[in-house]
Amino acid sequence: MRISVDQTLCSGHGRCYSLAPEVFFADDDGFSLQRGEEFDVAPANESIARAGVLACPEGAIKIL
Repeated sequence: MRISVDQTLCSGHGRCYSLAPEVFFADDDGFSLQRGEEFDVAPANESIARAGVLACPEGAIKIL
């Protein structure tokens, strides 16, 4: 699974890394560390990654 985090939409609610800390990480300002990036998710973490994607209120995180 590949995921992207839209830098312009992420507003730092932190739901993604709260629900899926194995996949998403916070920067010093509380935003997703992966803002503006695409990255691969290990098969073992796909279900928690989906939870993080669905929890984003801005829809900043997409499964590609």
